[in-house]
Amino acid sequence: MGRNLNSSLKGRRRQGSAMQAYDALPPELRQWLRSAALPWSPASASGIWKKAGGARDPQAALARLNAVEQATLRRDRVTGGIGLPT
Repeated sequence: MGRNLNSSLKGRRRQGSAMQAYDALPPELRQWLRSAALPWSPASASGIWKKAGGARDPQAALARLNAVEQATLRRDRVTGGIGLPT
């Protein structure tokens, strides 16, 4: 997971147990988090999932998560972080 540490984006501290929050996520979202390029918190991923209607349309929610992640990676590249190639 060293790839996630080379970012110019600000890290954030979270309250509560991240593992319990992760375990409560839907299986599709947990799978997406395992392959994500950035170190998403369960709370952040869950918020996007819910706003994108993940319970009704998991594929649309996963597409939204991918779009948000790509936008974040582009912003990281612009600010001088090491991001991943496109």
